[in-house]
Amino acid sequence: MAKGGNTYIVSNARRTTLYIGVTSNLYHRIYQHKHGHGSSFTSQYNCTDLVYYEFFERIEVAIDRENQLKKWKRSYKDNLIASFNPEWRDLFEEVEDCQ
Repeated sequence: MAKGGNTYIVSNARRTTLYIGVTSNLYHRIYQHKHGHGSSFTSQYNCTDLVYYEFFERIEVAIDRENQLKKWKRSYKDNLIASFNPEWRDLFEEVEDCQ
């Protein structure tokens, strides 16, 4: 059975930097970002707030979506986030409730 996955976007407190990633365990991955163990990029730019995520039944589809989003202009990414999360709040607690 194929394992599902999430494509996600984290940002810094001022919402000036975005990081797009993919994971099979969203809660654990965001927890890593929040504690400085996510990636060197997110640590350097303090991208700790989950502002967007999507779930896919297959991890391969999540990876394809990640690659698609990384090619988008910043304005398109901003619009995507705003349509899902208009206040750009940190959604980590929402994900925690799903565990």
